[in-house]
Order: sequence, then C-alpha cells, then structure tokens
Amino acid sequence: MNIKTLYSQASSPEQAVAELKSQLDSHFETKMLLVFASSQYDQESLNQTLEKEFKGATIVGCSTAGEIVSGHMLQNSVVAMAFSVNALDDLKVEVLENIKSETPVDQAFASFSEYFGTPMNQIDYQKYVGIILLDGLSMAEEKIMESLGDKTNMTFIGASAGDDLQFKQTFVYANGKVYSNAAVLAVLKPSKGFDFIKTQSFKEQGQKLTPTKVDSATRTVLEFNGKPAALAYADALKTEVDKLSDYFMSNPVGLMDGDEPFVRSPMMVKDSAMAFYCNVVEGMELSLLEPLDIVADTQKAVAEKLKALGHISGIVDFHCILRTLQLRNENKTEAYGKIFSEIPTVGFSTYGEEFITHVNQTSTMLVFK
Repeated sequence: MNIKTLYSQASSPEQAVAELKSQLDSHFETKMLLVFASSQYDQESLNQTLEKEFKGATIVGCSTAGEIVSGHMLQNSVVAMAFSVNALDDLKVEVLENIKSETPVDQAFASFSEYFGTPMNQIDYQKYVGIILLDGLSMAEEKIMESLGDKTNMTFIGASAGDDLQFKQTFVYANGKVYSNAAVLAVLKPSKGFDFIKTQSFKEQGQKLTPTKVDSATRTVLEFNGKPAALAYADALKTEVDKLSDYFMSNPVGLMDGDEPFVRSPMMVKDSAMAFYCNVVEGMELSLLEPLDIVADTQKAVAEKLKALGHISGIVDFHCILRTLQLRNENKTEAYGKIFSEIPTVGFSTYGEEFITHVNQTSTMLVFK
C-alpha cells in the first residue's frame, strides 16, 4: 500500500508522534504526511516532533474540532495520512500569511509555476490537485478561494482549521512550523489520479429566502425578502425568533445548483439580523433546507464512487463540525466512522469546507484512485 493511515490518542505530542511512527513499516518511504490534530496538543511541540521524526517528508496539516480515521470518529487525537514516494509523482507547498488583510496568492502561484515549469493558469487540472487549509477564524476563505479560482482551473479542496469549538485560535502547519492568520497550499500530482465526493445531506424544504440587505464584512444578513432576517427565517420555519437557534443545524439555507445545495449555515441571531458561517450575497435566492440521514447519504456516495472507480487508495474527508455535532446528537459517530473501515481515510471536523467556494455543513472529500 502506498497510502497509510495512522493515529494516536496519546496526550503528549512526543508520545503521539512516536505512536504514529510505530504504525509505519520501517521500509515505508514517506513523501508527504498530512496531519490533523486536536487543539489540546501544544501545536508547536507537535510539529517540531513530527519534523524531527519524519525527516525528509513534506508535512502539512492543521488543528481540528474532531478527527476522522478509517473506522473511527475521534476527539483529542492526532490522525495522519502517509503518502509513499510511489503515491505522489510530485508536490510543492506554499504558505499564505496575513490572509485577514491580504490576498497573497500571486507570490505562491509564481513559486508553483517556477517549480512545476508550467504557469498555474495552464497547469493540467486532470493531473494536479490542490489541498488548502486555512485559519478557521480568519473570515478570509471566500476571498482566497475566489482569488485561486480566478488564477487557475486546477481544483483546490480543503477546509478551515478548528480548535475544538473554543473559537480562540486555529493553526495550519507546514514543515515543522505552525501559523495563524495563514493558509497552506499543497499542489499534488498523485501517481494514479484523483476524484472528489461532496455530500451535504440536505434537500429543499420548499421555502425561498432571498437576502435583501447584507453586511458582507461580518457575514450578516439584515433582511430576507424585505423583512428583518430573523423574523423571515422564523416565519419560513413556522417558529418563533427566540427558538430559531434550535433549527440552525437541521434547517440551514442553500444556494441550489440543480438538486445540489451549496449550504450556508446560520451561526447566531443578532437582534433581528442573522450571522452566517460563510458569505451570503445580496439578491442570491436561497432555499430553506431539511436534513437527510448523514450516514446513509455518505454510505451511498462512497459506494457509488467506489463502484465508478473500481478501487480507492485513500480518502481525505473534510467534514463540517455541524455535521459532527449532529452525528454526536444522534449517537451515530461510530456508524459514520465505519463507512470508511475498508478504505484508508483521514479527516477532521472543520469550521468550513473549501471546494470551488467556501461552504458549510458538507463532507468534501478528496479521493485518491
């Protein structure tokens, strides 16, 4: 196997890294290590230890709000995916800093273009794929994703880092260093190709909500359909404004692409306005959504992809924290983890997912053939 999954629930960074390393055959030559770790670990110590113990490997990752590894949904752990030299033909990593105030994509793309010998706007998007991990509290995801989309046809898939729902500080990792107010970009050329799975486990409920007044700087909708946002949302759900937060997880809104919603999840009611986890654009017609069974929906999506490809070498699952909370509420975390028992899988509970744009309440997966 050229892709291996590793995990540890040891509480000290040194012990956790030792356990990760012990799960790899001594002959396994790691080209890249993708690491997702609970914020309970000292992030600098963890990364310094990883860099020391996995010498020669490119290490990227981030802090989480829960971890996923083949067969398990975990908390307070560190999970990793090790790619051998045979799994990746090539890779290059760049760090974007100060993303709250800047959009420093050009410099990173110049470096990628020089390294791969091809301008990023001409790179073969069927052979190359990007992973993006961002500070989950930066509120910079939309502008970074928009900038990437303007400059290349190659897909960037990834997520916003978490900190176990403390909402204090999240971290992204690159080669022994940890960063906040930053994003890590990794461009990969998988040796056997790749694909994607996106599941959001919602369907249209029937009601439409159009934002008619928006404060985009704070991702706040002031009005839907010309009425105070919270009142219009409550009316659509046939409930009261003071009970609205009970419905956020089960009834977000979505921008529809055919039958597929790009989910926008409410965060909180602010007086009569509503703050969201990602941008909502004025005049964008949104559909109120109702939930499907996450486990059944994900099982179906993975089974369909496996049938289409014939074989899957590995999956990286960027899984929204709101979905994780729903699974915890329904006592289904074990059932969700078991979906991936037979496929090398790592992932984490995110503060938002990146796939073409910034979305919420989604499982966005990178699939290695």
